[in-house]
Amino acid sequence: MNEFGGQPNRIEKNTKIKGDITSEADFRIDGKLEGNVTTSGKVVIGKDGYINGKVECVNADIEGKFNGELHVKDLLSLKSSAYIEGTVSVAKLAVEPGATFNAACTMGKGAASASATKMQSTTKNEPAKAS
Repeated sequence: MNEFGGQPNRIEKNTKIKGDITSEADFRIDGKLEGNVTTSGKVVIGKDGYINGKVECVNADIEGKFNGELHVKDLLSLKSSAYIEGTVSVAKLAVEPGATFNAACTMGKGAASASATKMQSTTKNEPAKAS
């Protein structure tokens, strides 16, 4: 992990956080986070880590669980113990055998930034109308 200011940011095991995190450094989550993470670095979800929310980052390594929206500008690496649900937009994807990937996925160069831009520019969702 790229260290910023000497140490990467960490949420240790047995720690639970509700809220949004914005950082320019790498982030490692070994605890539980309900909220959003935005970083210009790398996000690592350790084997015991869990995020329920939205993550926007350059690279990500996932060993634990993720549920929500995941926007990775470059490489998403899913380890064999990873469990992913939700929507994913990524430039490159590496999946180890054994990983669970139950997500709608958009791939390709610029997919993460295009998806994030599209999501910001959409209008308010309206309920479907039956005819």
